This record gives sequence, structure tokens and C-alpha cells, in this order.
Amino acid sequence: MSSLYVLLPASPVTAQNELAYALSADGRSIDRQGSAQAALLPAASGAGSEVVLVAPAAALSWHRVELPKGAGPRSPRLRAMLEGLLEDRLLDEPETLHFALEPAPPAEGAAWVAACDRAWLRDALQLFESVQRPATRVVPEFAPEGEGVLYAVGEPDDARLVCAGAQGVFTLPLTATSLALLPSLPENTPFAAEPAVAAQAEHLLQQPPQLQPPAERLLAAARSRWDLAQLEFASTGRARTFKKLSAAWAELARAPQWRAARWGALLLVAVQLIGLNAWAWKERAALADKRTAAQALLTETFPHVRAVVDAPVQMEREVAALRQLTGAPSTRDLESLLGAVAAAVPPGRVPTGLEYNGSELRLRGLAANDGEAQPLVQALRGRGYAAALQGDTLVVRPEAQP
Repeated sequence: MSSLYVLLPASPVTAQNELAYALSADGRSIDRQGSAQAALLPAASGAGSEVVLVAPAAALSWHRVELPKGAGPRSPRLRAMLEGLLEDRLLDEPETLHFALEPAPPAEGAAWVAACDRAWLRDALQLFESVQRPATRVVPEFAPEGEGVLYAVGEPDDARLVCAGAQGVFTLPLTATSLALLPSLPENTPFAAEPAVAAQAEHLLQQPPQLQPPAERLLAAARSRWDLAQLEFASTGRARTFKKLSAAWAELARAPQWRAARWGALLLVAVQLIGLNAWAWKERAALADKRTAAQALLTETFPHVRAVVDAPVQMEREVAALRQLTGAPSTRDLESLLGAVAAAVPPGRVPTGLEYNGSELRLRGLAANDGEAQPLVQALRGRGYAAALQGDTLVVRPEAQP
């Protein structure tokens, strides 16, 4: 199983763009990385795999809005509400932008909304659809969540300083004048930088950064709960459900914190399989013992039977033949059936009709309803006969028929 993580360019996405990517089997370690055109990217494979597109910080703007009470990601007029709330804050026309609401927005208070160019996102999704690598999710490179972190990214001639945390996402040029524009941060704020701009960032901030290659940042971004593919870019309900289940399965199958649970589940399955096999072996042995006992009983009772094929059937056949020779009645005989009925019927009650077909006795006039028939049924059951009322006819037969 492997998943593909691709960083989109801030410029319009085309089939000729060289896209940075990372391929990972567990979402934590990088198996392969590089850059390639969309059609030449490696394919994600295996159960729970996904294609995650990462929207760069330069392509997104972030806004805090107070949603009307009851509004949420599934509200039918969510886009209209967001356009009205953000109209005065946007530099572009709202009709040209796409909006994405934060996952699980609070019922009360402000919620984060990401905005990006609608055509840019549509072109990117369509491109990956056309090269048979449909996106499972679209996540932001940096999201307004968690503790504040500083990142230095880009190339030496286009270096950027990004501050991301619960206060928002701020993208500024990596220059001394940008430091005054950053929000107040604790002294121990984590600081990471791409290798290409690490020296430049260390000189500016006067502290050594933790090196973070671009591929590692892609994997870190994919662990966000955000999915920018909302509203018109959301898949069908069935596809969204599959996407969520796929992501949940991938997290369960890869995340280190679930390692103990995975081993526990495997151990439980192994124990169940061992237990089922042991139980099946015991049942087979018990059945074999019963079959052997039945065969032994048949050959001991009827020594002339030498080939045992089906012991119960052969036993019944031999008993019936012996009964015919001795003249002993069986439970199916009319005499036995009439005797059982006579013992069960209250004195003075006489049937108005009788019919016998060789295995069951049908009597009319003994009971008019289930209430009257119930005592007869109970009495006959005690004598080894089953009885049931069918209309005004009581049907009597042996409980165990051959």
C-alpha cells in the first residue's frame, strides 16, 4: 500500500508543470520523492491508499467568520452565507473564489474559512482526474491549527517566512522587515526550514532551524483534518463516505499510536482462528465417534448386515422388517394411532369422521377451535404423537417419522 502526496503550484496548474511529490507507504516515512509531470507521477496503490493534493500557502487566504446559528458544512446556503460575510474582506470578486470551512466548526464563536481561486482548484482536480490519479483530499500546506510554528520555505531568490498556528497563517518574504509583521510568539516557538534556505533563515532569526525537506512537509500537511474539496468540488455522498473511511483506514493501518491496537487485533484474530479450528476438530471427532457407535450398534443387533452405508436408515429398515415378522404394531399403524387418541380424548367425545393414509390419522369433530384442541395436543404429545388442528380436523402423526 502506498499513497501519493503532491504539492500544487501557486500558478495555474497544467499538464506541463513539474510537481513536487512524495510517495509513502505509512504516511510517516518517505519511500520515494522527486518532481514530475502529472501524467508521470507514481500511482498510489493498495487498500487505504490515497492521492493527496497540497495547496501551497501562496494560493490560499485565511479568514475568521461568525457563522449564523445552525450553519455548518452541509448547510445548503453555506456558499451564499460565506460570500456575504467575506465580501468586504476579499480583494477578488467572491464569484471567482472557492471557500472551504474548517473541519467541525464550533457551534458558537468564529470559524476559519480558506479561500482560493476557483478556476485554479478546478483545473488541478480535473488534471489529476484526466491522468487517472483522482484526488482523495486537498489539504492546505499550512493550516491555522495547533501551536504556532515558523517555517522558512522556497528557494534562496524567493524565500518566504510562514507562521502557522491557531492565530492564523501568515506568509511573508524572508526579510528583516517581515519580522515586525509577525504575531507575538513565545521565545521557544519551533522553527523549521527547508535545506535550500536554512542558512538564510538562521542568519535572519539568529537561531539554527530544524531542517525539514519539502517531502516531509507534504506528509505533515496530509495529517491535517482539513479538506478543501468542499461545496461544488465535494464528491457525492457515497464518495465522501468512502473517502473518509479510506482515510480512517489509512490512519489505523499506518499511525504509530495504533501499532499496539493493530497487534492486538492480529492476535485476537489468530486466537479466534485457532479456537475455531480446535472446536471444529472436536466436533468432527465427536461426530465420528457417534457414527462409529451407530455402526457398531447396527452390526451387533443385526449380525447379518455386513456393509454399513447409512446406519440409521438401515437400522430403521431392519426394525420394520422384524416388526412385520413378529406382527408387532408400530407407532404409524392405525391401531397405535387410534389407541393414543382414545386415551387422550375425554369420555363422551366421538369423532364424526376418520381418515388414515398409512402414516397419519385425520379426525373430524373432536375440536372446533385451538382452545378445545390444546388439551388433546398436550395429551398426545405425552404419548409420543404430534397433533395439530387444521380447520375442524385434528391431524395426528408420530413425532419422529422415518
